[in-house]
Amino acid sequence: MSRATGFVDARALQSEDLVAKTLRESTGPLGVAARPKVVDFNARVKERQHANTLMVVKRVAITIVFIAAVVGVVWALFFSPLLRLDSAQITVSGANEWVSGGKVESIASAQAGKSLLLVSTNDIETQLAAIPGVSKATATKQYPHGMQVAISAQEPAAMLKTPDGSLTAVDGKGRVLNSVKNASTDGIPVIEVNDVTKSLKSRSVVTAVKVVDSLSDAMRARVSKVTAQTQDSVTTELDNGNYTIIWGNASQMKLKKAVVDKIINDPNVIGDKHSVDVSAPLRPIIK
Repeated sequence: MSRATGFVDARALQSEDLVAKTLRESTGPLGVAARPKVVDFNARVKERQHANTLMVVKRVAITIVFIAAVVGVVWALFFSPLLRLDSAQITVSGANEWVSGGKVESIASAQAGKSLLLVSTNDIETQLAAIPGVSKATATKQYPHGMQVAISAQEPAAMLKTPDGSLTAVDGKGRVLNSVKNASTDGIPVIEVNDVTKSLKSRSVVTAVKVVDSLSDAMRARVSKVTAQTQDSVTTELDNGNYTIIWGNASQMKLKKAVVDKIINDPNVIGDKHSVDVSAPLRPIIK
C-alpha cells in the first residue's frame, strides 16, 4: 500500500490456503474431520419435561407416604385398641359408706373405650370433687389400658334429724351424702330440723354445719346437741349437756376452738362453770 496514493498491490499480500485453514479448524483429536455439533432443541425440551415430571411424581409420592404415615400414627394412638381405656382396668379407692363407690366408678367408666390420650383426668377429678363428701380426688392414667382413681371421702359433718326421727347425713358444705340405712352416728353431731330441704337453704343451719365440721374428731364426739336460732348464735352442748359452747358464727373458728380447748380442759379455768361463750373469742365469757 502506497502511503502517498493509498493503492494496494495484491502481489505484495501474504497468501493463505483457505482449504487448509478450514481442515485445521474442523479436524478432531484423532485427526478425523468432525462435524460441528448440532443441538436438537426439541429433544432437550422433552428431556427437561420428562425430568420435571419425574420430580413431581417423586414429590407427590413422598407426600402421600408422609400423610399415610401420619394418618396411621393418629389412628393407632387415638382410635385403635392400642391405648384404649378398658373399664375392667379402672380401679377405685377411698370410698366409704357415705360416698358411693358406684358413683365414683360410673364417672370413671364413662371414659372407657376412649384412647387414654383423649381422656381428661382434670375433667374426671372435677366431677369427682363435686360428689358430696369427696374432699380430694385424683385420676392417674395407667398405660396402656388402665386408670387409677383415688378419693378422700369425708365422714358426715352432721346429721340432720327431723321430728319423725329420720336422719340425713350432710357434708361440710351442706350437701346431702349417700343414704345409708342403719348407719352409726357415733361421733357425728346431730342437728334437729323440721325439714331437711328447707333447712339446707337456711343460713343458720348451714352455718351450724360449718361450725361442727371444723371441730376436731375428739370435740365432735363430745357434741350431744346443736342449735342455731340464727347464723350468729350457733350453740353446741357437750358431754350430754354438761357444757354449753356458744360459738356465734363460723368466723375465727381456729381461734375459738383454741380458746374453748384451753377453758374446758383446764379445771382451774372452767371451775364449776358450765357455759362458755366465744362468739367474741378475745373476750370469752364463762358462766
